[in-house]
Amino acid sequence: MEILIIFGAKYLIAVLIIIAVVYFFRQSWEIKKELAVFSLISLPIVYVVAKISSLFFYNARPFVNENVIPLIIHAADNGFPSDHTLLSVAIACAVYPYSKKIGAILFALALLVGYSRILAGVHHVADIMGSFIIAAVVSFLMYKFILPKVLKSDVFKKFVGN
Repeated sequence: MEILIIFGAKYLIAVLIIIAVVYFFRQSWEIKKELAVFSLISLPIVYVVAKISSLFFYNARPFVNENVIPLIIHAADNGFPSDHTLLSVAIACAVYPYSKKIGAILFALALLVGYSRILAGVHHVADIMGSFIIAAVVSFLMYKFILPKVLKSDVFKKFVGN
């Protein structure tokens, strides 16, 4: 069982990325353009918002203050938010508007990444929940308000055409 937890905590994110990349390359040029722009806008902003939030909320990892032996080696730094979960959810959010089915699969995998990180003793539930909320809210705002403006901009049209 421990090997599955370790795989989920450390490596499942790679499976998620591979699925998203394969999905991307199987799409039409129009979808590829939108998905690439959405990802290039939302992923860095999600990460920056998460890093800013970590300045205001410190949550010691379970193995720091509790009697927990982690299954994976990790620095004893701030556990909030979980970067692995954050990236997993952000990727799922990027794909979901274009494919509900693949997006749902990616969300399920992101949930497994987060759950594995809890079971591995490197995150608390709050770290995982925070990652989900930050990634989902920021991605939604980017998709709803920023992406349409970027896609209509002259700069976008100049670089990728109509």
